[in-house]
Amino acid sequence: MSTPMLLGARAILAAGVLACLAGPWLFDANSLTVLTEFFIVVTLALMWNLLAGYADIISVGQQGFVGVGAYAFFGFTALLHMSVWAAVPLAALTTLLIAVPVMAVIFRLRTAYLAVGTWVAADVLMLIAGKLPGFGGGSGTSLPIPVVKQFGARLGDRIDMFYALSLGLALIAFLATWALLRSRIGLGLTAMRDNEEAAGSSGVDLVRTRILCFLWTAPFLGLAGVMTALEKLRVAPTASFNITDWTIDIIFIVVIGGIGSLEGPILGAILFFLLRQWLADFGAWYLILLGVISIGVILFEPKGLWGACRRWGFPDILPAGHAPGPGAPERVAGPDAQEAPAARTVG
Repeated sequence: MSTPMLLGARAILAAGVLACLAGPWLFDANSLTVLTEFFIVVTLALMWNLLAGYADIISVGQQGFVGVGAYAFFGFTALLHMSVWAAVPLAALTTLLIAVPVMAVIFRLRTAYLAVGTWVAADVLMLIAGKLPGFGGGSGTSLPIPVVKQFGARLGDRIDMFYALSLGLALIAFLATWALLRSRIGLGLTAMRDNEEAAGSSGVDLVRTRILCFLWTAPFLGLAGVMTALEKLRVAPTASFNITDWTIDIIFIVVIGGIGSLEGPILGAILFFLLRQWLADFGAWYLILLGVISIGVILFEPKGLWGACRRWGFPDILPAGHAPGPGAPERVAGPDAQEAPAARTVG
């Protein structure tokens, strides 16, 4: 690992974060709107990557929790007339509470059946949302003006506020995921990513670790749903529970960027938005090209762009390995290790 290369990569990361923090002073309103969507997508990609890349939970229904977060926020603000600042954490909590029974059902399934189960669960949640009184039915409804104006009286102020909130969400999601992967639970997730059978035989509680991972992602998905409602200023079953925007595109991003890595989802999101901006005028050809790129990466670089960067000697910018506490026994490398910390039950 090249120390100058690592320092350079971290310097670029720091410069990017500083540029994002100074976004309202550097970019115009249209650019801020695009970046707001970018940060929402990064959050969703980090969560899907955690599920599929580490816990082996292939979800094609995470749009369900995005929609729950959006609808919960609307209900607390527009129907119960709560402050938006109280409604945001309550929307995340509501999503977590909804995730518990959903998890209890779909975790009875495995492999492809689990993936189908997540999709069915999301569709059921969408159908329920379309029947709720006060939410506009199947066509949805707009956020009331008094609710919107709590984020700023002027349009420019609201754009800046939505940008700041989405940036904060993405940063918290990234740092929280990084901290999780460096914890004992993260040690179990990393072991499951590398070899699930070996992880189980080494003492990792596979079921408990999957449960914790699934419930960990739910509030973040709900908060992303809140941001989608603010970005669009409305909720609707087809928009808030959109499988293409909140799951299919996210799968593309994670696969292209590098599944099972912390940097991969961010790299994939950058590439996705660049392709979308460059090819927006090509209509269906844009979608065809995304499909061709996906197939090519899966065939020739299964670990994604970040996996290719690793092969070329590029270091991990923020190593996500387990950080043992003071006095912890030294980890023994290799498959024949007998006294490794992973031999303890994790989760």
